[in-house]
Amino acid sequence: MSERSVLKQALGSLAVVVVLLLVLGQLLGQPILLGYVATGSMEPTMAAGDGFVAIPSVVAGEVEEGDVVVFDARELHDGGLTTHRVVDETDEGYVTAGDANPFTDQDGGEPPVTDGRIVAVALQVNGEVVTVPHLGTVVMGVHGVLEGGYDALASTLGLTTTLERDGLGSLLVGLGVALLGFGVLLDRFGPAKREARRSTSRENVLAVRVVLAVILVVFVTFGTAAMVLPSGVVEYGVVSTDDPTDDPQVLAPGETGTLIHTVDNAGLVPVVTVLEPASSGVEVEPERLTVGSRGDAEAAVTLHAPDEPGEYTRDVAEHRYLLVAPPSVLAALHGIHPLVAIAAVNGVVVGVVVGGVLVLFGSGELRLRSAGDHVPVVTRLRRKLRKWR
Repeated sequence: MSERSVLKQALGSLAVVVVLLLVLGQLLGQPILLGYVATGSMEPTMAAGDGFVAIPSVVAGEVEEGDVVVFDARELHDGGLTTHRVVDETDEGYVTAGDANPFTDQDGGEPPVTDGRIVAVALQVNGEVVTVPHLGTVVMGVHGVLEGGYDALASTLGLTTTLERDGLGSLLVGLGVALLGFGVLLDRFGPAKREARRSTSRENVLAVRVVLAVILVVFVTFGTAAMVLPSGVVEYGVVSTDDPTDDPQVLAPGETGTLIHTVDNAGLVPVVTVLEPASSGVEVEPERLTVGSRGDAEAAVTLHAPDEPGEYTRDVAEHRYLLVAPPSVLAALHGIHPLVAIAAVNGVVVGVVVGGVLVLFGSGELRLRSAGDHVPVVTRLRRKLRKWR
């Protein structure tokens, strides 16, 4: 293979990765390694439409003054993700501002940004944000084209729903699946292509490593999703007032209130959930819960009201892991880093799957022969089971 072909394939693969990351970001509502700014509030650091490399908060480390962060805003732009710089830190959270703005976000009514609301940190080298010029312009252009096409189709069909962010992400994924299906159909039923070389593959023979790879991808993907997607930050509001009520979230200045936090497990596999304060003024007891299949468990959350009257937020972070090891071991691995615990769980899953496949099928090749349409399915299954005895 020539260097030009290798470079072409590498660029093509990079383009596919970029598209996938942007689509995932649309679906999950947060940048996945790549993000972009839509306004000029960060000029001259980033112009409107510029992209940047986004490091997920789980691996970015401690946020410091001067970092450019992506956070889930409450008031700015009617809520949603905002990319601004940390300019100060208080007991209640970070003070943020756009480089082009003469005032802070908190001066404009945005609550202090807690660690739990930060989803990513922009990569900086020597104090400068690593940008990808015009990446956002391209993405927003595609966004506009898709919205325009959807609006035209909706008008023709009489649809009244609008295409929101999640709907657009789903549409992009749907288009990708449709194109993939079209490619498969074209390859299967399209014009026959003349083979220029002799095939060295053998029909009805499947390598165990192929089966193993497919099974591992499925198990690891769904296992990771079962841990990552239900995890996140739960936000509780606290009102510090001179006129408190029986509500544990409406308290006198300096007082505390306790409420129950429930963790649900809708899956079939038991999980271990680690609960941690993600802001100041909150405590959780116990910090670790084991939740059975399709069960739930409860923890007590204690909220502290500041001495200064006002409305505040308190965050509790949930980290969920499949119960494939003793809860104490998973908690200890989580204490090192959440990614270490996730990697350990996936390692156990991989070990079990590999062992199971090798026990059932061995390490050689699988020979697949059609039994014919006249042989009932029950008979085929009996033959398979007879071989495994």
